[in-house]
Amino acid sequence: MEYSTAARVNDSVTQFKVYEDYLDSNVKPMDLFYLKSRELAHKLVEHGHKGTVLRREEFEEKKAAAQAAKSNTFYSRSRPMTLASAGKELKDNFLKALAEREEANRSGKMTSVIFIRDHNTLGQEVSGYIDYAHRLKTQDFEPYFSGKMRLMPGRSDLCYYNWKTKVSTSNSSPNFESGPGEDSNRTFLQSDLYIHVVIYDHNIRTV
Repeated sequence: MEYSTAARVNDSVTQFKVYEDYLDSNVKPMDLFYLKSRELAHKLVEHGHKGTVLRREEFEEKKAAAQAAKSNTFYSRSRPMTLASAGKELKDNFLKALAEREEANRSGKMTSVIFIRDHNTLGQEVSGYIDYAHRLKTQDFEPYFSGKMRLMPGRSDLCYYNWKTKVSTSNSSPNFESGPGEDSNRTFLQSDLYIHVVIYDHNIRTV
């Protein structure tokens, strides 16, 4: 995977304690030999004479953001995970399968793509692929597990097709490029709630 510019910028702020250390990393021994002043060398770097660098304000903002993100990650990992399926009496095979995968999809151990084909509230046959992990982060799944709502594909999901209106959409999510991919475990489910349901599971390797 190509190392992104954003990742390089994040590295540039997290590895230095203060802005002066960051400027020092762009100063070469030859610069100090000719300029005879580290402060002057810093000014030349800060004003862009040695290439594009972050301004002091940008450095401080990015460093604060990186520290906040690190704190939030630690907090979210230390908090007990609340599962929407917890305590629910699930009878349908599909909902049971979602419940079995909820913790892994929320924690990042697994990413699952759900294929559903059924009729919407207008009686139109629709089908599509849903990024389960992404939906868990953006929606409350308690109504689905409690039977108050039915999980259905929509136009903002990975793929969507309305067989009546011929409307078709395709999107990417944080986890997938609009499809389940080939290197996944496929599970066909017999469900009383849907015409056709398949779940594709991707196990995430951790070092």
